[in-house]
Amino acid sequence: MKNLPILAIAALLAGCGGQASQQNQKAEQQIPFAPVTGGTVYVTAQGTDLRLTPNGELTFTAFDQPMEAQPFVFVDPNVTFQTMTGIGGAITDAAAETFAKMSPETQQELLTAYYDPEKGIGYNMARTTIASSDFGSDTYSYIQEGDTTLSTFSLAHDEMYRLPLLREVVKCSGDSMLVIATPWSPPAWMKSNNNMLRGGTLLDPYKQVWANHFVKFIEAYEAAGIPIWAISSQNETMAVQTWESCVYTAQEERDFIRDYLGPTLEKSPYKDVKLLAWDHNRDLIFQRAATIMADPEAAKYVWGFAFHWYEPWTGGDMQFNNLRMVKEAFPDKQLLFTEGCVEKFDLKRIDDWTLGERYGYSMLNDFNCGTVAWTDWNILLDEQGGPNHVGNYCFAPVHFNTQTGELIYTNSYYYIGHFSKFIQRGAKRIGVSSSRYALQATGFLNPDGTIVLMMLNRSDDQIDFKLGIQEKAADMVSLPHSIMTVVLK
Repeated sequence: MKNLPILAIAALLAGCGGQASQQNQKAEQQIPFAPVTGGTVYVTAQGTDLRLTPNGELTFTAFDQPMEAQPFVFVDPNVTFQTMTGIGGAITDAAAETFAKMSPETQQELLTAYYDPEKGIGYNMARTTIASSDFGSDTYSYIQEGDTTLSTFSLAHDEMYRLPLLREVVKCSGDSMLVIATPWSPPAWMKSNNNMLRGGTLLDPYKQVWANHFVKFIEAYEAAGIPIWAISSQNETMAVQTWESCVYTAQEERDFIRDYLGPTLEKSPYKDVKLLAWDHNRDLIFQRAATIMADPEAAKYVWGFAFHWYEPWTGGDMQFNNLRMVKEAFPDKQLLFTEGCVEKFDLKRIDDWTLGERYGYSMLNDFNCGTVAWTDWNILLDEQGGPNHVGNYCFAPVHFNTQTGELIYTNSYYYIGHFSKFIQRGAKRIGVSSSRYALQATGFLNPDGTIVLMMLNRSDDQIDFKLGIQEKAADMVSLPHSIMTVVLK
């Protein structure tokens, strides 16, 4: 096993529990909090053994006005923003196929590491696919060709690997798991290119059949023990991929939601299932949202807009302002990050520190722009970054080496954990500001009254700063290339 100092192996293998008590709390309009007297600091830092490690206690003393020359992070829990829904990762066919190759003890270790709030990092959300995606060994659909009545619908393929893993995840999370389901492509015969791969569009004669298919999937998954919390109309609606894909312009997605998917869901027993639009990158999210929201009949069905991070990545701005524009323009709609991973897997890069830093940078800024939920892509992949039936191998927070039986925890796992372990469902994001760009910060007021803060340093420099709250301050140190979580008390 590699890089797992925060979790004792005996504790991991003992199983997971307690998630329900942490995550099933309801958000209140006003969450009470006590005067802050101290806090515990958890750190992950490059060049050290610190991996989500408790690393000291804070003492606050009276403090008046910070000076410009002094780096300062200011916290005001009286200023609140969005209410958080959850954090998690995707249960794909690839993850499930890899999971099936592990010993029962290693399987339990992974489940505990992800889903136990005390011994692991407390995931409480999951995303899964409606039929196949690139991350799996094959391409498949649930119905036979030409079946417009859906009478041949079968989950036999999912029952081999994916559903057994999902059931374990739901069990391990104390039934607090929220599951988002997304299609990569309709069956080939419903599409303009007669192929589940390489784009194409949904043909007009099959739009109602495809809408019915969503309801059939939700019904079948619920019967299989996996209730669906939300669906999105299509994964990556503007991408023509070598793998499963289907293209909708903004107008086409608007019309499909307005005329088919929205009304069909509304008339079904599953009208409370949330409907998400877009499910693609930040770059065009405002145009997509504005087009759909301009039509009240389409807008009324949409609960929120999902997004990914695959726009050009330079290490600088990741077009977060587009998220802020959507939230400001349409405050009653929610923002959800539903997919991200580092592409082009190379085992030699497994310890590359930029893997985790990309997660920390994205999560912190997505939350600061109004995002209420964040789901990573595959929770688990093998030592090649797959399986993937078109060779699109990628990184995951945890890899399983099928040759050695070793679980490898990348630094991404710990960066995600700095958020998922401490932010409870129903938490309110609070006012947090930093006087230095190199030290980015966010914070949350949990339903139980605890205040948790995250501070990210992607620079080569140590930053000595003061943390201020309620006219008190504590001295803190941010190590180079590190992330900290502070739990105030």
